[in-house]
Formats: sequence, structure tokens, C-alpha cells
Amino acid sequence: MYNILLTDDEQIVIDTLTLILNRNFQDEVKIFTALSGAKALETVRSEKIDIIFMDIHMPGINGLETISLVKQLNPNVVIVILSAYDQFQYAQEAINLGAYKYLTKPVNRNLIIQTVRNCMNLVDTNRGAFSNNLELHEKLNFVSSIVESDFIYSCIFSNSATDFSSYLDYFEIHNNSYFMCCIELPGLEQDKRYDAYMKVRDILTSKGRCIIGSFMTNRVGAFFPINDDESLNKNDDLIKEKMGLLHSLLSQSLSSKIRIGVSQIESDIQQASQVYNNALTALNSTSVSGGISFYTDTIIQNHENAQNKRIQEMSTRIINRIKVADAGSVSQLINEYIALLYDVYANQIDILKNKLIELIFKVRMSTTEIVSDYTNEAFDKAFSILSSTNDREAIERYISSRCLECVTAIASVQASKTNPIIQKACEYIEENIDKDISLDQLADYLGINNFYLSKLFKDEKGDNYISYVTELRLEKARKLLGDDSLIIKEITSMVGYKDQNYFSKLFKQRYGLSPSEYRETLNK
Repeated sequence: MYNILLTDDEQIVIDTLTLILNRNFQDEVKIFTALSGAKALETVRSEKIDIIFMDIHMPGINGLETISLVKQLNPNVVIVILSAYDQFQYAQEAINLGAYKYLTKPVNRNLIIQTVRNCMNLVDTNRGAFSNNLELHEKLNFVSSIVESDFIYSCIFSNSATDFSSYLDYFEIHNNSYFMCCIELPGLEQDKRYDAYMKVRDILTSKGRCIIGSFMTNRVGAFFPINDDESLNKNDDLIKEKMGLLHSLLSQSLSSKIRIGVSQIESDIQQASQVYNNALTALNSTSVSGGISFYTDTIIQNHENAQNKRIQEMSTRIINRIKVADAGSVSQLINEYIALLYDVYANQIDILKNKLIELIFKVRMSTTEIVSDYTNEAFDKAFSILSSTNDREAIERYISSRCLECVTAIASVQASKTNPIIQKACEYIEENIDKDISLDQLADYLGINNFYLSKLFKDEKGDNYISYVTELRLEKARKLLGDDSLIIKEITSMVGYKDQNYFSKLFKQRYGLSPSEYRETLNK
């Protein structure tokens, strides 16, 4: 079916053309008519017109002006000019504007019929070309999506030998900087995956250039090249704004539980695998109820959490060693604790002092639990003393003195009431620290039940048996590291460990440094 528009300001011309077309192309054409250029434009806007017969001289917008406007609305329409004026300049201008043929009135019926057939052939040709172009476009899109998926897969599983140059050339990526994200669609049913994937593609590509991978389980990876010319901070702000908008659009279109993890900005394409893993790290820190997280924010938060956890753990160890009157460990831990606080709160001295005041109060409380009549006026002055100075050495002396005073008070009480069984057990452990001493072996040596021995250790030493022995071994190892004639493997054996790696792991957990790193600090 061909839609033909007849445009002429004379109704008789329109009627004549209509009669010819209906007699010769009755089942092939649908005819529209217009008595002016304005009406013709209105019809072209509302209908898919294939062929137009147009008079040049009409009231209002003339034929040539109408042709120009029609071609803007529908470049593929076939236009035939009908004019009573056989003037070259009109014909030339009409052809220049895109008219297919210029006919002068009166027109022979056979010429009209042949012209219409020629126009129909031209319409068919245009339709075929459009169909072929559409098919080619769809094929190219399909191929491109395969290449995109392959590129994302290569990014995720890349190594130093992966060559990305052909991908970057194919996608015409000339910027070095990029970031990646991982989008998770929880609870996605199998039969809805394709539609969801296409929505993700449409939304992501609508807001800028990106390369999108295929589904891996319920996740999709995406690569975003960015402008190298912008400052890092500006790019960070733009990325957060852009990804926040994309998350909102995806949530509205698909699910409010969608989660997105966004990596940091990277300039080395060989780091793509790590960059994607960083996006996963950010994703895993996102609430299961949905949201978006950025790797840079996650790292800062994780670092702060790790620091706070280490401060808390060290404070607890100080209290535990004070309770068992272990002066050597307490002195070492106090130095490490204060050094850690100065490292974390170097520019926040008030927070640092608050942490120390909190420690002092815990130390006094723990001491009075064991020595009920313990008093020390120096504790009452903790706030005023620490508030009055920023001198690190003075602060360290004050804290260390208070803690060691508590150790002395507890030691004097424990000396008078130490359980002889535990005293004998501790002597045996110290003499055999280089051996594998189990709780069962020690109980057999002492001639008591292992459960009872475990309870005695907890009551007397404030630690379970394993923790007590581990602490003794690591403390002895720390002292032995001061002897450069001993290699670390020998020290490992001398403190009762067979596996040097396991020993090094425990040592680093306890002191924050590996044995070799700790030895280096002693030699400085």
C-alpha cells in the first residue's frame, strides 16, 4: 500500500488525479488531498506519506516552500511537481529541493500512470534500503554487545599480560582514566533477565558513555571512561552525582533493592581486575535492602573501623595484663597504645586525651575489683593533669606511672594468696616453654582434673590457659629478638612453635609488627 498526497489549489486537478489513480491503482493506493501548502504539511505530520503531487503556485505557502519543509519532516518522500509554468528556474529549484520529477500541466494520463509506477518503484527501493540498514544496525548492535561483554570479562579476569589495545581502539577510547561499577539485581527471575538487562543498558547509556558486560549470576559489570582533563576531586564529585542518578533511575524502573558498588578512579588499564574487585568491595558494604556505595568512602570507613578496633583491643589487653600484675607486658603495651593514639589522632589531641582518660578510669576500676581498698589521689587529678599539657613525654609518664602503680598493688595482694597449684603450673610452663604443653599434659603433671585446672587459670590469671601460654611465648620471643645471633626460625622453636609462619602471624597480631620488622626497630 502506498500513501499518496495530492496537493493543488484547484479542486478539479485533485479530482482528475484521484480518478486516474483509483482506476489504475485501486487496491494499491490510499489517497490524501490538500488544497494548500499548510494543509499538506499538516497531513505529512500526521500520516506516513510515500508520494506527493505538488502544485507550485498556491495561496499562502507556495509549492517550493512546502517541498523544503516536507523534506525536513520526511526526507524519503517522493515528490512530483505539477505546474502550469514551464520555466527552467522553477524546475531547477524544485529538483534542488529534492523533487523527483517536474511535470507541466496539462498532463497526459499515461504519463501520470507511468510516473506513479516509477515513484512506487523508488519507494520500494527506499523501503528496502531502510530495512537493510535496520537489519545491519541490529546486527552491529548484537556484535557490539558481544565485544562489550568480552571486554568486561577481560577486565574482571585480567593480568599484566592482557592486551586491551584492540578493545580500546574498537570502542575509540582515548582517555586513560576510568572507573568501574558492579550492579546487583537481587531476586531476578530467569525469564525476566533479558528485559531487565536491556533496561539496565538503556538507562546506563542514556546518561553517558559506558561499556556494559553481560549478566554473571545476578550482577552486571560496567566500565566508564572519564575525562582526563578534570581534577580528581571534580571527577569524584561528578561520578557520585552521576551514579546516584543512575541508581535512582534503576531503582524506579526495576527494583528498590538494586545495589551498586563503584570503584575508585584509575588511570592504568592493566589494573582493571583490581578496580572491578574494588567495586565489588564497595558493593558488599552496601545494605542488603538496596543502595549505592563508593570504594573510596568504604576504604576510609573500613580504615577508621580497623583503627578503632585495634585501639579497643589494645586497651583490653592492657587491663588484662594489669589484672595479672604483668609489669613487663603493661609497660610495653602502654608505649604501643600511646604511639597508636598519636598515629591516629595526631591532629585531634582532645580525642586522644579522652581515650587516655577513659583508659585510666578503666584501670582504676579493674584494680579496685581486686584490691577493694585501693586508693590513689593521682587518679582523681587525671582530667586536670592531662588537660593542662600537650607534652607527649609528660603524658606518657603519667599514664605509665598510674598503670604500674596498679600493677604493684595487685601483685602485692596476689602474692599473699596465689594458689599453689597455679604457682606450680606457671613454673612448669616457664621451664618447658619450648615444648608443646597441652592443658591435659599439665593437668596430668599436677595430678588434677583438666576442667578444674582451666577454671583455676581463668580465676587466678584473668586469662584462659591458651591465651596465658601464648602471651608467655610471644613475650619471650620479643626478648629473644634482641639477640641478633639468633635467626627467627631458631626463636620460633625456642618458644614452642613448629611453624614459623604461624608464629609470625601470632606475633604480628600481638605487637602489630612481624618478628623481622620488630627486630629492625630494635636495631635503629
